[in-house]
Amino acid sequence: MSHPVTLLVGTTKGLFLLTADARRKDWTVSGPHCEGWPINHAAGDPETGALWAAGGSQFNGAGVWRSTDDGENWTLSKLADGQIDEWVRNDPETAKFMGVEPQDPAPFSGEVEAMWSLGRSNGTLYAGGKPGMLYASTDGGVSWSSVDGINKHPSRDNWMPGGAGLTLHSFVAAPDTPGKMWIAISSAGVLATEDSGETWDRRNRLSNAEACASHFHPAAPRGGETGHCVHNIVRAPGGGDLLYQQNHHGVFRSRDGGRNWDDITEGLPSTFGFPIAVHPTRPDTIWTVPLNGDMEGRFPPGASAAVWRSRDGGDSWQPTRNGLPQENCFFTVLRQAMTTDTITEAGLYFGTNTGSVYASTDEGDSWHEIAQHLPTVLCVECVTRV
Repeated sequence: MSHPVTLLVGTTKGLFLLTADARRKDWTVSGPHCEGWPINHAAGDPETGALWAAGGSQFNGAGVWRSTDDGENWTLSKLADGQIDEWVRNDPETAKFMGVEPQDPAPFSGEVEAMWSLGRSNGTLYAGGKPGMLYASTDGGVSWSSVDGINKHPSRDNWMPGGAGLTLHSFVAAPDTPGKMWIAISSAGVLATEDSGETWDRRNRLSNAEACASHFHPAAPRGGETGHCVHNIVRAPGGGDLLYQQNHHGVFRSRDGGRNWDDITEGLPSTFGFPIAVHPTRPDTIWTVPLNGDMEGRFPPGASAAVWRSRDGGDSWQPTRNGLPQENCFFTVLRQAMTTDTITEAGLYFGTNTGSVYASTDEGDSWHEIAQHLPTVLCVECVTRV
């Protein structure tokens, strides 16, 4: 049976599903799904009920799991082999012990280590991976092909890895303009295509460079660019080219599809954070979770949790704290671990590396914990059927 609201919570030990009715008061948790794989990102189709979960590791390999029955059963499409595949092919006793049969090599073995992002555009499912790779599926995730416009991009030799490696962690589409898409890679920055992935432009130009001239940090804006270590990007609703990004060193807004970025960090307690979310119907309402800094522990400033909200597109910011821990709070909220639903009174959700999931149904004015003691939360996405 389908549920009005389903949260797809990817963790280091599999995917969990949190379900509730439209009131979003009582939540049911199921999982772990996907055989306990690390799940970096997940996505769903509210019209068909299809769900996808992307992840993997050097041990598991890289792959995308899919379900066509609301998460009851899952099937893996493996894109690249991991250490376990070598073991079971070369050691029959190990294969017998693990209860698995050796499989033919996955198609992109040696090319990609793990999958980090999912997105859909014009009937095609896309999956981004590490190191900075992109793949496409036209059959719902059963089979995959290389997006050579990214995987053979002429600037690729100059891309530098972030702390988690060279990861393609964000995918944003423009449903109203088929063929237009954006991705973010740490640390190659934002890239965009308007021809369904045939060609891609790097879009990291900073519009107000003078405002950032005094920032001293390896990832800080310089040379007229934002800094290439993007942590997350989102597109505002209603069409158009309004984008927001949380960077390693600031929050930025673009009104022209990433061709120019405005620094909108002023008013936040730090320049460092991972996620950013935008209201599903109001393009100027955004949220982010500042952390104290990349070298200071990566927890909320003052060990007091807050989600910071702007209702004017980042021109001003206010903290929302009610219901969040205000003392001795040392959790981290990772890049894909915050999202919204699409109910009229939109819900906002985030997960922590300490295994909690928080929800707000009043745009952050108040929060309540809807799950706890999960593994480290890597992503939170929502499928809404209301």
